[in-house]
Order: sequence, then C-alpha cells, then structure tokens
Amino acid sequence: MNLQFYVKEDNLIAIMEGELDHHSTEEVRNKIDNQLDVEGINKLILDFSQVSFMDSSGIGVVIGRYKKLNAKKGKVCIVGVSPSVRRVFELSGMFKIIGLYDNIEEAIQNI
Repeated sequence: MNLQFYVKEDNLIAIMEGELDHHSTEEVRNKIDNQLDVEGINKLILDFSQVSFMDSSGIGVVIGRYKKLNAKKGKVCIVGVSPSVRRVFELSGMFKIIGLYDNIEEAIQNI
C-alpha cells in the first residue's frame, strides 16, 4: 500500500494506492495518525480512487480514524471508491456516519 499526503484548505488528503487488507492496515493506520498529528488537522479526506481491493480490516482503519477525529470534533470522508470497494462500505453501513463524495473538491466543500 502506497500513501501520499497533502493539505488543502485545512484538510488532510490521504491518497491510497494498492490493496487495503489485513497485511497493510497497521502501516496505513500508523501513517495516517502520524500525519494527522504532525499537521495538527482534524479533517481527513481518504482518497480510494487507486485502491484496487479492500477487506473488512480496511473498515477498521476508517472507523478508527473516524473515532479519533470525532473525539476532537473533526470529520472524515471518503472519495473515489470503485464499485467493489463501495460494496464493502455499503455492507458495513459506514455511509450512515461517513460521507462519500465523487472527488476531493466536492468533499472539501461538504466536510
């Protein structure tokens, strides 16, 4: 799993590339948490447009970031999910608490 970060309008954007599964979740969790702490930002946009596969452990990563930021009155949202990744999110009921947007610009306007 490759991760790239940048800040835009007080939002941390995390671009993920590869598979988000039980092999990569610990690394992804640590890198995102570290970047949130370094930047001192409490709004996170997770870009899934280059994620080819995600299993239920990926849900745990997203939920964990949601809980961490929600405790700080922050927000998390998701952009660019493929149909297969979207299905995992839908089955988990995640979209009831975390916003899904088509692209980063739309997420920034709504987060």
